[in-house]
Amino acid sequence: MTSKHPTTRRNFLATGAAAGCGLGLPQLAGADDKVKGKLTKGTAEHVISIWLGGGMSQADTFDPKRKGDPKKKLAGSYYESIATAVPGVRVCEHLPKLAPLMDRVTAVRSVHHEVIDEHAAATNRMHTGRPISGTITYPSLGSIIAHERGAAAAGAPAYVLIGYPNVTRGPGFLGTRDSYLYLTDTSRGPAGLTRPDGITPQQQSQREALLAVLKRNADPTADQRLLDYDAAIEQSLKLSGPDFMSVFQLDREPAELRSRYGGEFGQRCLLSRRLIERGVRFIEVSHNLNFLNGIGWDVHNEGILNQHKLIQELDSALTSLLMDLEEKRMLDKTLIVITTEFGRPPEFDSGGGRGHQGTAFSCVLAGGGLSHCGAWGETDEIAKKSVANPVSVPDFFATICAAVGIDYHKNLYDGDRPVPVTDMGQPIGKLLA
Repeated sequence: MTSKHPTTRRNFLATGAAAGCGLGLPQLAGADDKVKGKLTKGTAEHVISIWLGGGMSQADTFDPKRKGDPKKKLAGSYYESIATAVPGVRVCEHLPKLAPLMDRVTAVRSVHHEVIDEHAAATNRMHTGRPISGTITYPSLGSIIAHERGAAAAGAPAYVLIGYPNVTRGPGFLGTRDSYLYLTDTSRGPAGLTRPDGITPQQQSQREALLAVLKRNADPTADQRLLDYDAAIEQSLKLSGPDFMSVFQLDREPAELRSRYGGEFGQRCLLSRRLIERGVRFIEVSHNLNFLNGIGWDVHNEGILNQHKLIQELDSALTSLLMDLEEKRMLDKTLIVITTEFGRPPEFDSGGGRGHQGTAFSCVLAGGGLSHCGAWGETDEIAKKSVANPVSVPDFFATICAAVGIDYHKNLYDGDRPVPVTDMGQPIGKLLA
């Protein structure tokens, strides 16, 4: 890790981490900011956001409780828990590789919203920070960060999505310029940057020359939508060259490292490291495509039987990403975020699985130069509701924005309509101290 958290201090820091983060001490997420009236800013330069589509169970991962029993309908965790590098902070037994690294991590255990039974609405909430509106299309967090910070290097896109695209992850009213470049398969680069079969380099050059002629002869325009579209085409032509496209050649990485990351999800995490090295600012890595249990993280009924395979895959990939970034001295500059649309109730359904729960669930922050403490916030004895340090979705978004140096108090504008960046969220001050 970089000099901010040298190894010689790690045990000392871990010992006082739980107290330092205020576990069990009721406090508003942004109390320090509200009292002092100051703007908190971190030093992270990049964000790797890992999306666990379907709804990760907090009690079965980062907020373990007493052991439950689906046959007896006894509410509780599905697995045993294990100790971590942070005294008093425990995680699920299927996170053994991550447990020794939890001093670089904070599981925010008290995230909440009111969306329960609608996956699409909850997914939108956890990408835009707001309820769905009939009058405005809000931008995603990735597009907000792309808009505010831009790419970290010339010749790189600001925002890359590794997963299926949709409006929830898009730029909303910010427009095309702040949208994403996406791919769904790590075995090749983005389809949008790949020349169609049958189009030779000579034909491509002719097409580009014709496009240039059309642009020169076109009437000038002040329409921002058309200007953004032209800018997107220009950037795409640049990105389709060999310089940027080489970032997708994962076979350039050592075989041992690729093996350590694991399957397709792990390769997505490895690619995300290569992308930030190239200058991408924000990357979303989706983990809801590789359904090892048939239904992903949406573990109703018998879907819970192989939930541990998903957790183990997350454990291997996340740990490899953390150590890889640390070895390359990039961890303090890279904020890793794990989100999901909602959590799961501690009670078991009729098939032995779990339903949906938005009242209290876990999201995770790692690296990014934050003052990590293993866990922030506290839920009751079965992870049903928050009992200390509740964190709203806007507060969680404000923490991410603050970590990458974005003014979370400012307004964006949909025409002349002001829209707060984080819906008035306040960051978790202790993590940015």
